Amino acid sequence: MADSTRNGPQGGILQYMMGNKLEAAMWLSRIFTIYCSILFIFPFMGLYEAASFYQRALLANALTSALRLHQRLPHFQLSRAFLNQALLEDSCHYLLFSLIFVNSYPVTMSIFPVFLFSLLHATAYTKKILDILGSGSLAFLRNMLDKISANQQNILKFIACNEIFLMPATVFMLLSGQGSLLQPFIYYRFLALRYSSHRNPYCRTLFSELKLLLEHLIMKPVCPGFLRNMCLNCISFVSRLAPTAN
Repeated sequence: MADSTRNGPQGGILQYMMGNKLEAAMWLSRIFTIYCSILFIFPFMGLYEAASFYQRALLANALTSALRLHQRLPHFQLSRAFLNQALLEDSCHYLLFSLIFVNSYPVTMSIFPVFLFSLLHATAYTKKILDILGSGSLAFLRNMLDKISANQQNILKFIACNEIFLMPATVFMLLSGQGSLLQPFIYYRFLALRYSSHRNPYCRTLFSELKLLLEHLIMKPVCPGFLRNMCLNCISFVSRLAPTAN
């Protein structure tokens, strides 16, 4: 009886996780993604190992995205309608994102969306685990999770900023010999999906904000005419590439 009481919280956690194995698997894969991302951003084990952790983080994120996509669309069908439905899901977008960068030259900017999405989505499940342990357990961790939740909007905007500026980064990688010829084109498709996302409008919103900010800056009298015209041409070009958001 004493052993049963002492192991009660741990048993409750295991029971909770076994009650929804898919959610538990996604939580564990997100924790692993966070772990690998941190060891890539801060290469405590050396640069060679950091590149290995970069790939592991993206592969773990691909697993999480595949599980989430299965959760959203459990009945797979080999049809155009199913594919179109899958492409509307954010999990499908980040499955594609992971596949784009997993075998490429390691880019810190590409790991931030993976790291931050894993952090955000792991927060709610971690809070439930802490509740099972007891309301007063691990107060420091609870405070950190509360701060992450409170800054969710800023984190999502930062992720959208990374998504946008990775587009020119893939072009620069190609020109410097560190990227593949197809990568910018495939990434453009990913960015178009993010722009059209129904569940996450931050990419679309940030594009609009950046456009307004740039137009405001180039319309100032101190801005040289050639620079103004060049920026206006760039804005027009990007606007033509933007998909129609429903």
